[in-house]
Amino acid sequence: MRAVLQRVTRAAVRVDGEVVGAIDRPGLLALVGVTPGDGPAQVELVARKIAELRILRDERSAVDVGAPVLVVSQFTLYADVRKGRRPTWNAAAPGAVAEPLVDDVVAALRARGLEVATGRFGADMAVELVNDGPVTILIESEPTT
Repeated sequence: MRAVLQRVTRAAVRVDGEVVGAIDRPGLLALVGVTPGDGPAQVELVARKIAELRILRDERSAVDVGAPVLVVSQFTLYADVRKGRRPTWNAAAPGAVAEPLVDDVVAALRARGLEVATGRFGADMAVELVNDGPVTILIESEPTT
């Protein structure tokens, strides 16, 4: 599992022009990609890192300050661009595998008391954000298989 974590002052996701998820105060945007072999261990690690990394102002975490998190599924995090000019997506998990695991990340963050907004899995989403810092961090968890 991979997550690109960005510290933001605000962020929103639109589908067909409609806002489906947004955070309107400082927090985190997490773009989450899933690969086959990911499971509960990867969900727990990624959720823990999103919640507890001390990357907000004054070296605080989302849990420390109750910062909101916007989670957006993003299979393109598993693009393979080593050959040619066209990415391949073979390392990305199919939707039937990925969607429940992204939902599990959201549930794990909410279980930590965080306010979590989401995009819409599989939709053509427009993500708008104001990166604060800028701070952008890649979180990776190795699959079990």
